[in-house]
Amino acid sequence: MAEAERISTPEVDDEAAAAAGQPRGKRRIAALFAVAVVAYLLDLSSKMLVVAKLEHHEPIEVIGDLLKFEAIRNPGAAFGIGEAFTVIFTCIAAAVIVVIARLARKLYSLPWAFALGLLLGGALGNLTDRIFRSPGVFQGAVVDFIAPAHFAVFNLADSAIVCGGFLIVLLSFRGLDPDGTVHKD
Repeated sequence: MAEAERISTPEVDDEAAAAAGQPRGKRRIAALFAVAVVAYLLDLSSKMLVVAKLEHHEPIEVIGDLLKFEAIRNPGAAFGIGEAFTVIFTCIAAAVIVVIARLARKLYSLPWAFALGLLLGGALGNLTDRIFRSPGVFQGAVVDFIAPAHFAVFNLADSAIVCGGFLIVLLSFRGLDPDGTVHKD
């Protein structure tokens, strides 16, 4: 009886998982989805505000000519590349979402949960535009509005994707895997 009680404690479960070569600790799925929801809602609400208040109006200068808010509909990718491939970008965003959802089952690292949550929220934000905005389903143009001088116009979903990607590269260089293990290669 004492043996059964001892095995059910979290410390013993972590020790057993470590002995079996499995990651220790709790899965970080909740953190991943919390970050994704926050990123998605920030993107969605900012785009709704831009469409309601900024579209068909003069750009708003935030920092002189260095930074403006300017509503633009972008059917392509970054820098307006690939405007004829909107359906392909929609499929890529959907594939990214599926891959992150599958990877979440093996997620034990909080930094990876944060990075993947940013990617997921950003991909969902742009996918929502591609599905529900004109000219039609799977052909919708993404609402971009952050316009720095001499750079592409982008949105909060794009920012979340870039930040998530940067964190993934950084975590990979540091040797931290999504399952929480650290390797020194």
